[in-house]
Amino acid sequence: MSVQPKPRFTPAEYLELERAAPYKSEFYNGEIFAMAGASEEHNVIVVNLAVSLAPQLRGRTCRTFVNDMRVKMVDAPVFYTYPDVVIVCGERQFEDASVDTLLNPTVLIEVLSPSTEGYDRGNKFAFYRRIPSLQTYVLVAQDRPSVEVYARQPDGRQWLLSEANDLSESLPLPSIGCTLALADVYENVAFAPPAPPQDRVDDAI
Repeated sequence: MSVQPKPRFTPAEYLELERAAPYKSEFYNGEIFAMAGASEEHNVIVVNLAVSLAPQLRGRTCRTFVNDMRVKMVDAPVFYTYPDVVIVCGERQFEDASVDTLLNPTVLIEVLSPSTEGYDRGNKFAFYRRIPSLQTYVLVAQDRPSVEVYARQPDGRQWLLSEANDLSESLPLPSIGCTLALADVYENVAFAPPAPPQDRVDDAI
């Protein structure tokens, strides 16, 4: 029995379908991928991030978008996705008059989940690094206090990692002059208790 090839779409066809769809999908190189729903902890953290950063950006030429701002990588192959939090400073560049696809993010934040962590750390970060305007990429764990900040260096190619793993710690986001306090990021997040270690029983000789 032959396997039917997956249908392929142009970027214009994807955008037409996406703007009418009740759910969000990514687009990569002609293929459309439905995005999974998020957990309660994931949603709480995303809101906390926006609430923490928005006051620090008040009065400046920066905008914060949560969940629904589509971002396009303008380099080939064409890639559209929805970061959890998007911050853009200065003049915003959009793909077209619909003003729903941003081309020049300054900061992108992803909240990790078991099903997406490998992708967010690997291929997605590789795609994001090719966005010329991007200065900072942030990964936030949802099952434990852990925030990683990747900052693009002046040469444009290297990225410097800073990380924090305690609720008493904070991390700067130099590209936008803000600070992420882990206590704020994880407010009202209930972490599952760690699994107890299993007793080791040696075989009797």
